[in-house]
Amino acid sequence: MGKAMKIIRRSIHVFFKNYHPAASAAALLALPYSVAALLSHSSAISSSSAAVSRRLHAIFEASGFPASSRFFSLLNLRLSQAVLAFASTLPFSLTFLLLAKAHAIQAVNNNPPYRRRPPLSPLSLYPSLLSTYVFAAFATLAANAAIFSLLFLAFSTVEILTLSPANFTLAFSILGIILYSVLLTNTIIACNMAIVIACMEERCSGCVAFLRALVLIKGRAATAIAVALPATLGRVAIEALFRLRVARPGFGASTLCEGLLIGYMYSTLIVVDTVVTCMLYRSCVRSQSQYEGLEAEEKGALHA
Repeated sequence: MGKAMKIIRRSIHVFFKNYHPAASAAALLALPYSVAALLSHSSAISSSSAAVSRRLHAIFEASGFPASSRFFSLLNLRLSQAVLAFASTLPFSLTFLLLAKAHAIQAVNNNPPYRRRPPLSPLSLYPSLLSTYVFAAFATLAANAAIFSLLFLAFSTVEILTLSPANFTLAFSILGIILYSVLLTNTIIACNMAIVIACMEERCSGCVAFLRALVLIKGRAATAIAVALPATLGRVAIEALFRLRVARPGFGASTLCEGLLIGYMYSTLIVVDTVVTCMLYRSCVRSQSQYEGLEAEEKGALHA
């Protein structure tokens, strides 16, 4: 926990050191994506979310899952919201979000202590970021498919062995929540770090960047989760504020101004989260270098 706090403090220092103009420009670049993301989570598209939820419920039921359980009802709701949010924000994610992240990462990379490659413009980094982002999206989809396959096998085994569903549904539901949360959280952290690696390291993008991220966070998952937690809580709080202040009956000039201000807050949080991921990446690289140095010393001592 102490290491995570140190990374967060260093990230905040770097963010404010580069706030004018780098961080503020990155936040403005991310503003269109932020507004689209906040709107996708608001009640304005609840009818579309309900339609997706009904389709997912039918798929769960046809697959043999206990769709009436509270776990799958909650999972169905969250998945439908995530699918709809991803689809509605995809054009903004592939353009404004990636350029904003590239701008923020380059602001960190331009600091001599953190420089890993010669400074490049965000546009020149865009092809690497795009391929990495697309691969990360497929990796997230694969993680969801893997956990659902495991749950399907578990419930099918219970049904084949004619065991009492009432005794096992709750246990498997709790286990499913834990597995799903852990796997998805680690996948998202690896995806975010892969984006940073695609900007920080030369000739490293797509699948290679994602695998490199998995190697770096191996054994450091607890620190990575602790570092990512404040941004996640902040994102949830800003989405709730947007629903409370903007996504409500009645719309005027003041509501529009509030919406843009909350969108800028969301954009700033994206930039801060990107800087935090950069600092986490630097910490992981430093730890890996120290570990490799110790291994080399031990091998040298054994040969001697």
